[in-house]
Amino acid sequence: MLKIAMLSTGEEVLHGDIVDTNAAWLSQRFFEHGYSVTKRSTVGDEMSSLVEELMMLSFNCDVVVVNGGLGPTADDLSSEAAAVAAETELTLFPEWQTRLEQFFAARGITMPESNIKQAMLPKGSQLFDNPIGTACGFKVTFNDCDFYFTPGVPSEFKLMVEQQILPDIKRCYPEIIGQECSKLYTFGTSESALSDKLDKMQLPDGYSLGYRSYLPYIEVKLFGPKEDLDRRVKLLQMIFSLVEANVVSIDESMQDHVAHLILDKKQSISTAEQSTYGALSQWVQSHEGAAEYCGHGWVLGEKVALAEGSDDALASVLALVGATKEKCATDIAIVTGKVIDKTFSVALATPEGEWGQTLTFNREYSRKERTLVITTIAADMLRRYLSTKPMFASYSSLTREKEMFIPRNVIGA
Repeated sequence: MLKIAMLSTGEEVLHGDIVDTNAAWLSQRFFEHGYSVTKRSTVGDEMSSLVEELMMLSFNCDVVVVNGGLGPTADDLSSEAAAVAAETELTLFPEWQTRLEQFFAARGITMPESNIKQAMLPKGSQLFDNPIGTACGFKVTFNDCDFYFTPGVPSEFKLMVEQQILPDIKRCYPEIIGQECSKLYTFGTSESALSDKLDKMQLPDGYSLGYRSYLPYIEVKLFGPKEDLDRRVKLLQMIFSLVEANVVSIDESMQDHVAHLILDKKQSISTAEQSTYGALSQWVQSHEGAAEYCGHGWVLGEKVALAEGSDDALASVLALVGATKEKCATDIAIVTGKVIDKTFSVALATPEGEWGQTLTFNREYSRKERTLVITTIAADMLRRYLSTKPMFASYSSLTREKEMFIPRNVIGA
């Protein structure tokens, strides 16, 4: 197995002043090309720590991508640290010095003396072009490990990886087949419940299951050989059959899946929200194509009474969802009622009738988390309707207090 690591450098990354989006992007992009990143680490702008980490990685990895520290200032130490770790010296690369001078001349500026540092690379390095910045990348090998040094600016980093580093790795390691990952996005269940159903499966050699939990979803991930598509599809079908009740999409986000259903059914949608504060409308319209089918979206303040004189929250949202559909002249309307003592109601109006349910949270959520969960429940009702699934699902963190379906012929009576 090819061992690949990424080393991020810089005090701003180490101390959390900026989010290391480059590392997440690289892991995903490499995996898509069949290469799994097996280790990620971060060090600050301190020479001894950087050299120590480079040495340690050289003894334990085949490939290391180093990100950052190639600028012109005193705290940019990656090139010098690479030379120390490789037991060589920095040397001037005239071709990059010329590029730097041309870069500044094109802007009518004399190149600052400090930028010459960016043309000083470890002796014997392979230079990588940077067409949109002043920091070139380079490759240097020591202790049988290939190091790729890259600029920290995301646009420069990504372009260098795509156009130069990935092709170079494929040339150096053509025998690597790699893995692919199929994902089932689930909602309304727990990681332990999924594990109880799936971990007893006997998977073929080379296959494994993984889980990723983040509100409001849990991803079930099936890893398998890149060139074994037929078998992976059959295994995915087996997994789906065991957890189908909670699967909201496969190999695409729930938002993209619902958007595709909207585009397929071509039914217009309106919304009225009291507990989701516009998040539901934004969720449904996140896909450009699906947004074309969205009509009016109303956001009601928490003090607005949905139905004067009614103490039945479910009856109130059902009345509002019907009125919303009629007033907005859409095929479908969705309503989220306000939360009272952890309890809320959601309703969906369609040409066939109206569905509504009242649910109670079984645990404490922040306002932001509560909004996300209610939004997803409302979207799940829309998904279930558009894909002709049972409308009321069981959600592990909620208790259903009431549910109701009113057929269109009854509403019209």
